Amino acid sequence: MPRYALRVEYDGAPFSGWQRQADRPSVQGALEAALARLEADVPSVAAAGRTDAGVHALGQVAQCDLARDWDPFRLSEALNYHLKPAPVAITAAARVADEWHARFSAVERRYLYRIVVRRAPQTHLAGLVWQLRQPLDAAAMQQAAAHLVGHHDFTTFRSSMCQAKSPLKTLDAAAVTASETDHGTEIRLTFRARSFLHNQVRSFVGTLERVGTGAWPPDAVATALAARDRAACGPVAPPHGLYLTGVGYPQDPFA
Repeated sequence: MPRYALRVEYDGAPFSGWQRQADRPSVQGALEAALARLEADVPSVAAAGRTDAGVHALGQVAQCDLARDWDPFRLSEALNYHLKPAPVAITAAARVADEWHARFSAVERRYLYRIVVRRAPQTHLAGLVWQLRQPLDAAAMQQAAAHLVGHHDFTTFRSSMCQAKSPLKTLDAAAVTASETDHGTEIRLTFRARSFLHNQVRSFVGTLERVGTGAWPPDAVATALAARDRAACGPVAPPHGLYLTGVGYPQDPFA
């Protein structure tokens, strides 16, 4: 059966997350339902990462095995037709080798977290950013984020429900930037690693927000990391500001 890679974009708000669930809507369920309109007996779809309820994606990557030898463009067009009206889109499709795997072949995942600071309620970005009313010091947040880069025991920033075998991970990059927009002051936090623990990015963001408000000094993040204790973590940021922006592979299947 030919194997295809799919680049998937979605608004996570109406979904219980990526993973299929029997009684709740999921992105995987929506995609598999669309595939079932094209072929019978489509095997389960696998993804590079299982995003949580409410988390968005700009560059999730999934794989599917199909009986027909589809032209990738026609496959993406057909899937987009059958995905309507769900807020899910296939932005690229490619034929890949049988041994290629969306999850296990990946060497990098990239996440973005969006915070917008303004007092007026959001209209256009409601549900797409974490809105805060008080200013944040992005420079202090960047100073604090530097303590997280590298190979560490990230127990402090790991959900109690995390199923990873080890809390040891390498964070390759973390950046915090601020810009003025029509919607308010937007703080963008970006993180890059081969893989992440459950709730790791949202735990980073909630902790860095404490630094941005002045409640924590930047060095307190290093202390929290060294504690290897979940109780040392700041609050977990809400899911709706988080985006899986891309997945890296030794060779880009969509190039």
